[in-house]
Amino acid sequence: MNERTFTKSSAFNIRTTRISEVKDRVYNTKLNQIFKLSFSSKMNYFRKKMAVETLSANGKKLDGKVYTPKQKVQKIMGTLYKAIHQAVLRATAIILNLVIVGWLSVYYTIEAAVSNLTPASLRTLKSLGGRTVLVTGGAGGVGQELVIRLARQKAKVVVWDVNEKAMSTLKDRVAAEGFKIYTYAVDVSDKQSIYKNAETVKEEVGPVDILINNAGIVCGQTLLELPDYMIEKTYKVNTLSCYWTAKAFLPDMIKHGRGHIATVGSLTGLLGAYNCTDYSGSKYATIGFHESLSTELKSLGYDKIGLTMVCPYFINTGMFDGCKPSIPMLEPKGVAKRVILAIRQNEEFCTIPSRFNYLLPLKHYLPNKLGWLLQFRVLRTPHAMKTMRKFNEVEAA
Repeated sequence: MNERTFTKSSAFNIRTTRISEVKDRVYNTKLNQIFKLSFSSKMNYFRKKMAVETLSANGKKLDGKVYTPKQKVQKIMGTLYKAIHQAVLRATAIILNLVIVGWLSVYYTIEAAVSNLTPASLRTLKSLGGRTVLVTGGAGGVGQELVIRLARQKAKVVVWDVNEKAMSTLKDRVAAEGFKIYTYAVDVSDKQSIYKNAETVKEEVGPVDILINNAGIVCGQTLLELPDYMIEKTYKVNTLSCYWTAKAFLPDMIKHGRGHIATVGSLTGLLGAYNCTDYSGSKYATIGFHESLSTELKSLGYDKIGLTMVCPYFINTGMFDGCKPSIPMLEPKGVAKRVILAIRQNEEFCTIPSRFNYLLPLKHYLPNKLGWLLQFRVLRTPHAMKTMRKFNEVEAA
């Protein structure tokens, strides 16, 4: 090859390289225009991702490979297709779920309306005969009435309470009617006492089918008057005991594929009351625990285990002695009857009296000042609670 031939060949290679570089610039310019015209702001993530992949000029490696301009376009279009495909799938799933929820909301609303209008005598109620039912705080008040009514329905009733004398009296009363109950002295504020006696019950009576967390205490003092240790004890009895009893008996319910947990809360756990910062707070927490447990069991597929949250108004059991509410207090017999009915028909949530179901939503829709005005001037709740009997140090001993 002479000098002239070499010069021509070199010039040809230089021109070829320049033409290739120009083509790359043209392709990149067109691609940038496509991006600007074809993508909305919502696709910025995918645009940036694909733009990074096309920054290299012809002959340089991307992901360990050499891409020609044509291959770059194909890669971009493939990425775009995947992005659009995923977006369509997500949108389709959302629309489908909305349609399903829409239809089911109508069905469940009608079902609830029919259930509320159907007399209890016509409803399907599960039998309690032969079932082992454990009632915490079962020696007095609502607990005592629950025990008597459950025994009359042929259930095997287990009573937990700290008051041994009251349990002995209750045992004799039930025996006089021809029934038998099992009593255990248990301090539900003590976790180890709960776990130890739970094992004893399983050995002596058998696995618990229905657990009724009924135990509760109240002090009737303002926050600054409350002894610190009594605040802690209130939460241990009213709230934490529900955790420990559930952990003790729920595994057997899951194992046997059936069971029921009923929690006796309070309307003060939905509407804070004067002189009840400890009680209302503990009942708020109890309701939250119960709802979360329900969510867990449903998510895990344990649909055969029923859960019932009961929120009664003030009950005439001695806990609220001295209160003078505008609405008369409930009687223990009526509350016990309603709790058992709720369990037998698998109600998830009920208030006593039931009309509060329709009044509670107003709390979230009414202006705060109007809500306080109704509570202060119409219901007069603070006035009623100011006369409540104060906590006695001797009672906590």
